Amino acid sequence: MSTYTVTDTKKVTTKRIKDMMQAGEKIAMLTSYDYTMASLVDQAGIDIILVGDSASNVMQGNQTTIPITIDDMIVYGRTVARAAKRAMVIVDMPFGTYQGDPIEAQRNAVRIMRETGADGVKLEGGREMRGAIEMILRAGIPVMGHLGLTPQSINKFGTYATRATGEAEALRLMSDARVLEEVGCFAVVLEKIPALLAAKVTEAIHVPTIGIGAGPGTDGQVLVAHDMLGLNTAFKPKFLRLYNNLGEQIVDSVGNYISDVKRGDFPNENEQY
Repeated sequence: MSTYTVTDTKKVTTKRIKDMMQAGEKIAMLTSYDYTMASLVDQAGIDIILVGDSASNVMQGNQTTIPITIDDMIVYGRTVARAAKRAMVIVDMPFGTYQGDPIEAQRNAVRIMRETGADGVKLEGGREMRGAIEMILRAGIPVMGHLGLTPQSINKFGTYATRATGEAEALRLMSDARVLEEVGCFAVVLEKIPALLAAKVTEAIHVPTIGIGAGPGTDGQVLVAHDMLGLNTAFKPKFLRLYNNLGEQIVDSVGNYISDVKRGDFPNENEQY
């Protein structure tokens, strides 16, 4: 039985996210990539569903997020948006769709919004993304920022290790967070940075921060649903809390089905027409 009960079924908006931050109410965000999972996550009362480019890993089996395309993200985003009645739906802009020409970034963001029915987009990077963010906002599209470990830059970093552990990178991240606030991002994801730094960033800016591997001092938290439900058993980072072990349960259930079929026990006389 769930320990959380939805008391307000009104659609979550950027204003409501800001109101939650100001009221001291933590923001809960999870990824989803398909209609069925998104329906369940939404029913549970999640505030934001992120259609993450982590679908490249989780749904497509790629080693990084780089191969996923805008067409892929639109398919995933459309199915999730159809399912979400309460949650805000944010779609990741995939690698190569916003890092160059700001006008192209705007065009791609408009396409995502128009073809998915989502409520906003997310993109990675700080001050270097200012032009792209400004153009997307000019089209009336809410933008969520993303700092710290930015998986689309994995080839630049060469590692998924914790970011901003040194003073220079920490100062730059703080500065970038202020830039994202100034330019108009409605929220900022802080991924895999020291907890103390994440708390300082949260204190310094006036838009919500959502952490993943960034400690408890942010305004909210995000995890990949497949990870926290135990569907992806190969991924076990320090920041992940397992809330179930569905992978093992699915393997057991399928094994029982196979046994029943092999024995001729399924279907029985009550399971036929």
